[in-house]
Amino acid sequence: MAGADRSQGAPVHEAATEGGSQPEEKPAPRRKRRATKNASRKRSPKSATDKRSYVCSVRLNDDEKHHLATAAAAARTSLPAFLARSALAAARDPDHAAGAIAGERELISEMFAARRHLGHVGNNLNQVARAINSGDRPADAHLDAVLTAVRRATDRVQAATDRLLELR
Repeated sequence: MAGADRSQGAPVHEAATEGGSQPEEKPAPRRKRRATKNASRKRSPKSATDKRSYVCSVRLNDDEKHHLATAAAAARTSLPAFLARSALAAARDPDHAAGAIAGERELISEMFAARRHLGHVGNNLNQVARAINSGDRPADAHLDAVLTAVRRATDRVQAATDRLLELR
């Protein structure tokens, strides 16, 4: 509706700002979406509590993006949804995720730490062997503790080696 501008007396046909609302024009009707090929795949809208409202930025190199995009396609989901679901699955079991996520550097550090641990335990085992060979009888509790430590150290080295081989 055109009216007189109070300050100039001229009819007003447009709003003062070019991009502002236009009271004379009706808003264009919304276009309907095209019908999808498979109507059963149409998703229902998420409730307000289920909607994801936070955005996290992730930097990837070409190889990482390719591997993740391939995995997302295999899971028949988008890359962002795949990343969110994978991260949430890892967050449910942080102990397992830490080992699975550990990169090669962390595994090499673990190998060195496990090797040092095995060296300390081996030293204790040598002391027990020297005592037995000299005729002394160490306490059974001491022998059991040393043998348990040897088993734990070898298991630690084996686990780190297995994880390192899985990465390759």
